[in-house]
Amino acid sequence: MNWIYLIIAGVFEVVWAATMKLSQGFSHLGYGIATLIGLVLSFVFLTLATRSLPLSIAYPVWTGIGAVGSIIAGVVLFHDQLPPVTWIFVVLLIVGLIGIKVTSGH
Repeated sequence: MNWIYLIIAGVFEVVWAATMKLSQGFSHLGYGIATLIGLVLSFVFLTLATRSLPLSIAYPVWTGIGAVGSIIAGVVLFHDQLPPVTWIFVVLLIVGLIGIKVTSGH
């Protein structure tokens, strides 16, 4: 269950990052509130995950899910343009996250 909590925490990391952008500097109340809710839920689920996962595993996976998810959200929602070579490094991030999971023993 700890890995599920960690994945949920990472998803909420993407939610708060995307809604922060949509809030346009917190000038749109609804998106600003959604940002704060996403932040809180991200931390809540990270806290649940770290009850049984070491911080040295949980934190990098959490930030990695947030990083990869934010890149994808930026491309899909905000039409960010990334050079093709950047996608190689996104794939390397994903491989790194999978590697951490596979080798962590948790």
